[in-house]
Amino acid sequence: MDLEHSFIIPVPPEQAWQALLDVEQVAPCMPGASVDSFDGEVISGKIKVKVGPVQMTYAGTARFTERDEATKTVVLEASGKETRGSGTASATIRSSLQDESGQTRVLVRTTMTVTGRPAQFGRGVMAEVGGRIIGKFATNLAAELSGDGAAAPAAGAPADAAAADTSAAGTPAATR
Repeated sequence: MDLEHSFIIPVPPEQAWQALLDVEQVAPCMPGASVDSFDGEVISGKIKVKVGPVQMTYAGTARFTERDEATKTVVLEASGKETRGSGTASATIRSSLQDESGQTRVLVRTTMTVTGRPAQFGRGVMAEVGGRIIGKFATNLAAELSGDGAAAPAAGAPADAAAADTSAAGTPAATR
């Protein structure tokens, strides 16, 4: 499944670039995510996700497979397995940064494969959940980069499609 999202963060692309590569700074902005370790190459951690009435925790790894400072493009490949169940998830996330009047537009293209319980919800629900998670991430990242970290969630709080707010920092749009 392919998903596309876009949002704006209130800093220039050079500052946004440095922040997006700083795993320790960015990870707390992702709803439900926690980092267990980062050795400079591989990120090990967990993410809690709620899809409808089903909440899952995935444990896995991610790694940057591309970092192109000239084009401000980064590619992250991630995979994980449910901690209680047999479901799996894998994703390739390509993010590119564009200057937009001194701020940064972040374009995110995700190619994702999910097995197990969440796969039964279908593309529409998965796209909505993805959009809401990206929306909350954008809100938290904008708050972090502007010095107002108050919007960042508690580490490990589940990413909940029903509770995530997409109104600030741009409106993510999932496309088919």
